[in-house]
Amino acid sequence: MTIKNYTSQISAMRSIGLIEAKLAAKGASQILKEYDPEGKVEGIAFIIKIDGVDMPFKLPAKVDECGIILKSRYKKVTSSTLKNIKAQAERTSWKVVLDFVDVMLTMIELRQAEFMQVFMPYLYDHSKRQTYFEKVKEKGFQKLLPPAEK
Repeated sequence: MTIKNYTSQISAMRSIGLIEAKLAAKGASQILKEYDPEGKVEGIAFIIKIDGVDMPFKLPAKVDECGIILKSRYKKVTSSTLKNIKAQAERTSWKVVLDFVDVMLTMIELRQAEFMQVFMPYLYDHSKRQTYFEKVKEKGFQKLLPPAEK
């Protein structure tokens, strides 16, 4: 399987800037970056009005997880290779998020989906630092399903 954007040379900050511009053009009233302890952006949070209500969302980029996958493609990893993998993982992760946002906003524009339909998993509870998806996952997906017929 080919991983999308695994050779991207677009900087993470460029992808992040493009994501912010696309969200602002769609009506986001506030956009902020959340940083990890190393000073790298780990997520973009934004507020957009849905049916007259300000709704908060957070789009994460899981750079470490991406790095694990990229690293697994090497037979031998040196310290310089590891440094390159980390940098590539950051570029790749954010480029994939940019592509996701671009495709989802296009679907909304073409009336193939509604904003909440595609972004609902990313609804964000800032006080708990948790997305709606994380909250549902924590409680168990099975609880959302109707009982199985016998």
